[in-house]
Amino acid sequence: MFEAHFQTFEEPESGVALTARLSAFREELARRKLTGFVIPRADQQQNEYVAPAEERLAWLTGFTGSAGLAIVLTREAAIFVDGRYTLQAGKQVDRKAWEVEPLVDPPPEHWLTRHLASGDRLGFDPWLHTSAAAERLAAACAKAGAELVAVDSNPVDTVWTERPAPPLGPVTIHGAQFAGEIEAEKLKRIRLEINKLGTDALVLSDSHAVAWAFNIRGADVSHTPLPLSYALVPKEGRPLVFIDHRKLSNATRDHLEQSADVEEPAALTTKLTELAKRGASIALDSATAADALSRLISGAGGKPVRGNDPVSLLKAVKNLTEIDGTRTAHQRDAVALTRFLAWIDGEAPSGGLTEIDAVEALETFRRQTGALKDVSFPTISGTGPNGAIVHYRVTRKSNRRIEPGDLLLIDSGAQYQDGTTDVTRTIAIGKPTDEMRDRFTRVLRGHMAIARAIFPDGTTGAQLDTLARQYLWQAGVDFEHGTGHGVGSYLSVHEGPARISKLGTTPLKRGMILSNEPGYYKTDAYGIRIENLELVIGTDIAGAEKPVNAFETLTLAPIDRRLIDTSMLSAGELNWLNDYHARVVSVVRPHLDDNATKLWLDEATAVLT
Repeated sequence: MFEAHFQTFEEPESGVALTARLSAFREELARRKLTGFVIPRADQQQNEYVAPAEERLAWLTGFTGSAGLAIVLTREAAIFVDGRYTLQAGKQVDRKAWEVEPLVDPPPEHWLTRHLASGDRLGFDPWLHTSAAAERLAAACAKAGAELVAVDSNPVDTVWTERPAPPLGPVTIHGAQFAGEIEAEKLKRIRLEINKLGTDALVLSDSHAVAWAFNIRGADVSHTPLPLSYALVPKEGRPLVFIDHRKLSNATRDHLEQSADVEEPAALTTKLTELAKRGASIALDSATAADALSRLISGAGGKPVRGNDPVSLLKAVKNLTEIDGTRTAHQRDAVALTRFLAWIDGEAPSGGLTEIDAVEALETFRRQTGALKDVSFPTISGTGPNGAIVHYRVTRKSNRRIEPGDLLLIDSGAQYQDGTTDVTRTIAIGKPTDEMRDRFTRVLRGHMAIARAIFPDGTTGAQLDTLARQYLWQAGVDFEHGTGHGVGSYLSVHEGPARISKLGTTPLKRGMILSNEPGYYKTDAYGIRIENLELVIGTDIAGAEKPVNAFETLTLAPIDRRLIDTSMLSAGELNWLNDYHARVVSVVRPHLDDNATKLWLDEATAVLT
């Protein structure tokens, strides 16, 4: 009945089978007179999802997570991952060949200073690291008396003889009915930002920024409608867009040429060099611009000015058309989610379903909307102990049967042309334990604390993050990920610069969309996460002395009542939950054509007292 079109469940290559690749790689390093090399999980633009041709880290190590870095030295090799991926990395890499180390605390540079020797030559590809990352590597090398060497060609590519070709996804026009603002107006705003920076030009090294500025979308990476591209926006004169011409139809080329000159990607270095030779100051995005760009500009006599890409903030604040589109996308998604939740409630208790069955069913319900363009990331479907792996990805090998007494954590999202969704629900299969209900209710209270928050304009995500954790802290537990990330408008499901986390320093502005997803994970037992998307809106407070903001919850899907201990909730929390469920019913029920699903929804959203 169900199948997945946008995700696969094959087991990635892993472990001992990859040791021969590591040996061949070390031979290549020796041939180049390098004693080590740094392999980030990155492409030239630091994208979260990268094309198969850029999966160097996965090819060499077997680790398939979305964040990580490896360092190979003559005798030692280590892979560095954050807390989300510690368990996954331990299972995917050959532990005899690779040490698994933390990515953040302490950072990889700490490991380097302990393992590099005086006179060592550590190589890195300057197209795959930001300048800040390169500087940290250089400092670690200097401390050990070693040298950091920028290579002209990546040694991984030399030994990766069956490396896939670069992607050629067709570019499409993102019309004004979805974008809400024409390119000329966006470019006018970008130029105001360039003037504020005091530079002669701005490089858009983030393909998301190019897609937003020129109202285009693409198909070069999984799950994000991204056209891999660069742009150069001068203070005055026509911008240049650098994109493989094979991706452009006559219509998309005409669309781009209305506001920019269109060049092949290889022309970027030529145009930057020409500009730099005139002594130009050129703004670069610290987060996505490759160190190679800084080196190129400096080497030609120009001045690279590193800082925050102003387009990321412009893009993060959605206009009214994008907000309306996102609301519509969430209403459409809510119907698919409700059909899925009713289905799983009916089928799972028999013990006949697996994690993959759940993924395939949810994608099918979304495809039946007739509007699904892709899933916004590979669905996380973890039951029992697999639910405790924060970024678990089910494979044919790991696929677990959903059993009575389990918690099923399902985190999924959709890409629709009018909006991007991301939602997590934790579902009780059979009777949950008292501990499960306690932990779920604490997570829910933290989730509601964010959803109900009222905060002065200018508040940052870091200031709100504690709200989501307070009830877990009271029980001596926590979760090892941020509370929320920004979400794009038919773009990346993980969008900067704003986030709700200990590291979220960007003020939250009206029009931003962020996730609200606290959780709890008991290793080898179960996982809990509740995620809705929230829109930052203004709110009126009598007697307020400054502008005040709040959140409008966009996601509409029942929260499992069986997991809630109502004795732990305040009257205000109970009211919020009942009001939320009333909204779910009012939006979703009219679009359900199946009486059994309507009855299930009525029961799933019944008033709690």
